[in-house]
Amino acid sequence: MSKWRSIAVAAAVAFMSALLAVVLVPGPASAHGTMMMPGSRTYLCWQDGLSSTGQIIPINPACGAAVAQSGANSLYNWFSVLRSDGAGRTAGFIPDGQACSGGNPGYTGFDLPSANWPVTHLTSGSQIQFKYNKWAAHPGWFYLYVTKNGWNPNRALTWGDLESQPFHTADHPDSVGSPGTNDAHYYWNATLPSGKSGRHIIYSVWKRSDSNETFYACSDVVFDGGKGEVTGVGRTGPSPDPTVTPTPTPTPTGGSGSGCTATYQTVNSWQGGFQAEVTVANRGSSSLNGWTVKWTLGSGSSITQMWNGTYTTSGSAVTAKNADWNRTIAPNSSTTFGFTGDGTSGSPTLTCTSP
Repeated sequence: MSKWRSIAVAAAVAFMSALLAVVLVPGPASAHGTMMMPGSRTYLCWQDGLSSTGQIIPINPACGAAVAQSGANSLYNWFSVLRSDGAGRTAGFIPDGQACSGGNPGYTGFDLPSANWPVTHLTSGSQIQFKYNKWAAHPGWFYLYVTKNGWNPNRALTWGDLESQPFHTADHPDSVGSPGTNDAHYYWNATLPSGKSGRHIIYSVWKRSDSNETFYACSDVVFDGGKGEVTGVGRTGPSPDPTVTPTPTPTPTGGSGSGCTATYQTVNSWQGGFQAEVTVANRGSSSLNGWTVKWTLGSGSSITQMWNGTYTTSGSAVTAKNADWNRTIAPNSSTTFGFTGDGTSGSPTLTCTSP
């Protein structure tokens, strides 16, 4: 083989290897949602670790082990256990022992077997209202499975541990709240499987109908006659929607009489990074048809991902624009977009304009 032919073959092999890596390995997850009732592992561990400073310091030992393996980002992005190439697939697509992470390498700590995961107490055969966080709204179906009797929480979940058929399917359920907030969710009523007692996992699969993106979640439960109480999160009581006490920064409107205002708040912060949310409100008397928010990042800071909006940067200057679904804001209404970043959040001054 000639020297030039060898070089060409090597280049082709390198190209195909890179292409396969792009196709087969899931990329960074974008924020979307997870089960809230009964709470998923990532959701309840995030709730368990919330501190008054906005940092996440898990108290629960299973949550602590998960963060030690997967890093703090797995909790700050508790709503991102997904596969962009999932297409609703489960067994045969995701390996045994990786069901709780959905085969997503950023969440392998949540596959660890433990009897210490936070649990929701339920009554077998009763009807409950399931709640699923929709940080970003997408149409689709929800499939709910449950583990077989005799499942052992001290071993990693396999597909053979789950009943072969879902005990409930929700077809494009109703939703409430504004995407990009913790209280925005899909909800539906369903009857829990009968004949169950003790520790189990309710396994949820959210299959989008507008793309192949699929979300996976393990919710640890105890069928003991409970009505939704949660234990193992540093406190005992009804399963609440989490709240963070941010410090909003009011900002001026942009454009004379536009009615567009933008308010910034730091939702979470950690060593070397942060999560923020911006509320865009219409204080005018007519609907906004599109909006643009601008601000300047602090020195050394950058945006890593954004949801419910699009953005461009020029140096430290950020320009964020509406997504298609939240383009129009009625008078006295608002929408939100969120983002994560490297560096520090700060308290930037924002301007908001509308065409």
